[in-house]
Amino acid sequence: MNSIKLLIILIVSLSIWSCKEEPKEIVKSSNEHVSTFYFIRHAEKDRSNPEDKDPELSQEGMGRAIRWAEILDLVDLDAIYISNFERTAMTAAPISIKKDISPQYYDPHAVNIKDFMTRNLDYNVLIVGHSNTIPQFVNGMLGEEKYTSMEDYDNSTLFIVRVIDGIATDIRLKMD
Repeated sequence: MNSIKLLIILIVSLSIWSCKEEPKEIVKSSNEHVSTFYFIRHAEKDRSNPEDKDPELSQEGMGRAIRWAEILDLVDLDAIYISNFERTAMTAAPISIKKDISPQYYDPHAVNIKDFMTRNLDYNVLIVGHSNTIPQFVNGMLGEEKYTSMEDYDNSTLFIVRVIDGIATDIRLKMD
């Protein structure tokens, strides 16, 4: 029931911010393959019950989920992937609604990076995960152990991995 109320609040909030500018088109050569992957950790979870293994977002987390939708508003997303947890689904919900994209589930511990990249060739993709799985996923795309697990209270980092003709580059941004 709480999830439904939260989703309704998110939908109403998003309708307020529905005005947007047209995104600028990235120019690329006709034979170049460019894929861009945006990685975020789920927003702040409700920590009131330490026994709950699948908590919903806190009020602060709901606000952050809406801010992620604002930040990613100008990104022309093709796909959204979430892990099978309430907090990742709730984080992706405002973006999913705004972009009219149904999130797809992925298992962060069993994802085949090469297959994932091939399946999303020439796409702009959002992946919502966890403090330990997002850096691991980014490292897999980069082919190196560059990032360690995120701090437990870090819900504001955005990793962007751009793959151009199989060559991956990355940037890590802090949104707070």
